[in-house]
This record gives sequence, structure tokens and C-alpha cells, in this order.
Amino acid sequence: MQIGPYQLCNNLVLAPMAGVTDLPFRQLCRRQGAGLIVSEMLTSDPSLWHSRKSMRRLPHADEPGPVSIQIAGGDPQMMAEAARLNVDMGAQIIDINMGCPAKKVCKKQAGSALLQDEALVAQILEAVVSAVKVPVTLKFRTGPTPETRNAIRIAQLAEACGIQALALHGRTRACRFNGDAEYDNIRDVVKSVSIPVLANGDIDSPEKARKVLASTGAGGIMIGRAAQGNPWIFRDTAEWLATGTLPLAPTVQEVQALVTEHLHSLHEFYGINAGIRIARKHLGWYTANLPGGENFHQQFNRIDDAGEQERAVTHFFHNLDAVADRVRFGRYGEASLADGCGDDQNGAKAA
Repeated sequence: MQIGPYQLCNNLVLAPMAGVTDLPFRQLCRRQGAGLIVSEMLTSDPSLWHSRKSMRRLPHADEPGPVSIQIAGGDPQMMAEAARLNVDMGAQIIDINMGCPAKKVCKKQAGSALLQDEALVAQILEAVVSAVKVPVTLKFRTGPTPETRNAIRIAQLAEACGIQALALHGRTRACRFNGDAEYDNIRDVVKSVSIPVLANGDIDSPEKARKVLASTGAGGIMIGRAAQGNPWIFRDTAEWLATGTLPLAPTVQEVQALVTEHLHSLHEFYGINAGIRIARKHLGWYTANLPGGENFHQQFNRIDDAGEQERAVTHFFHNLDAVADRVRFGRYGEASLADGCGDDQNGAKAA
């Protein structure tokens, strides 16, 4: 898949998720096979970038490219200036957020709230594309409400304004994350434009990814919530799409090593106190469907010492290692233990 001058290694993209796709998590997902990773949403108001939270969301010089930074706002000139400043700091792709349904974003007439004003959408897209020489992409939804879907018009408008790729979440703003993703509407958008379209929404397994690609004709897949606690989904999906087989599930020791590395990265990136707090949700996702995971998470949430967090992780996975060799995450939305034998864990052939 190609976006502007950038040829991606595959067509699997990590979705931007506020509070999740920070630098440590992006690095993990890239190493596990994501062809492109997109930063957390950054406000278009530069006066707010001096906060500790915003500073962490700005481009990072040590991050492998292409570096895609997502910006959000409702003022065309402010969005254009935010794009220019981010490119000056190292952004190689600018992604515009018109998909977030959160109330605190929409009440500022940003995110998916913009979809109800197509004239303003055009002004923002034209301003940002004109402001920078790097590719500009757009993440959006199928419309404000089920009764006012306008994804095809928005997509064609985006292409006319010079947007070089689209990521479409198959729900309206009003639907938030409820109900089933509208893959038929994604298919209609794909047919209506010539630029790449990424299908997004409810893609939680390699099998689902292949079905969505086949049914929509999309150029790629954007994976969001299914990657939480499961960065291996990119490795598994890339292999499944290429060969029709799943790679060996990671061993318990490999999972422990990655989780421990993630834990250290959070402590280092955020500082000990904030890192300890942020690690709690990630460990909850990693262990949610594993034996004893719920009890572990409850205990882990009460730990206020970085070294004690690491010892708790070591103890938890040591107990898993006593009963299984490997852990398959994300298999139909759950995690399972395996002894390393059998087609399901060694790469089930595609039907």
C-alpha cells in the first residue's frame, strides 16, 4: 500500500487512539508488523501543546518513519498552522481527525461533529493540504447519524481537495461504538474514489480482516481496539493474508518478555508515578482472558511501586508457564493457552 511517496511494508495500520497509541505502544505494534502507525490525536491549538500530555504526542525524532501525526480541530487556519508546525518537527504524514465521537471533542465542533458541515470540511481539507508538502490523510465516519450518512460525498470531496488516503470507521457519529460496523457503506465509498481506503471497525482477528478486505475492496485495514493487549494481531494478520496460515503463537516466555519491556517503556516514557498508573490498563488488556487474569488485574491495580509491578508480572507468567507453552491472543476476540500442538496454534489453513 502506498500513501504519497511512502510505500508501506503491508496494508495494516494501527488506528490512532487517545490514551493508548503512545510512543511505547506504537513501537511495539510496529515491531509486530503494523505497516503504519498513527499518533494519538493532537489538538490543533498550539497554545495547548506545552502541557505534558501534548508534548508526548508531538513527533519523536527517534521514531521510524513514515511518522503520521493526527490533528483535530474545527478552524481551517488553525488546522493548517498545526500541520505546518508538526511537519517542521518531523511529521511525514498529517492525518485529520473527523472520526472521533467523544463528546468533549464534538462539542468543540471537531472530530466527527464536522461531518454535518460539508462546507467546513472542504475548507479544513483545502487549508491543510495547501499548508504542507507531505501527504495528508483523513479519518472519518459514515455520517452524523444513520439518517444523514454522507460518507460518499465526504470521500469524493476529500479526494478533490488532495487527500491521499482515507480511513473510514464503519459507523456514524451517533452510533459511537454500538451496533455492527457498516462494511457495505465502506464498500460503496471504496467504489466512489480512486485513492486508498482503509476499512476500520470491529476487525478483531486475521480471519475478519480477510473477510472485510474481500467484501469491501478496501486497500487496507485499520485496527484499533483489537490491538489493545494484543500487538501480535498485526503479525498474525499479515501472515494470514499472505499465506493463509497463522504463525506459531508466542510462547509464554515471549509474552512475558514483551509485556515486561512494555512496562519498562511506560515507566521510562511517562516517569515512574504516571507510568505505574498507565501500566494498569495495559496489563488489564494483556491478561483479561487468561486464567487468573481478573484477580491479577485487581491486585496489580493496587501496586504503587515499579519494581513490584515487574515482580507481579513475572509471577503471573511463571504460573502460566507451568500449565502451557504458548498463548494465542485475539483468537476470535479471546486469549487461549496451548501446548504448542495442533493446527489451531501452529497455523490453521485457510478454508
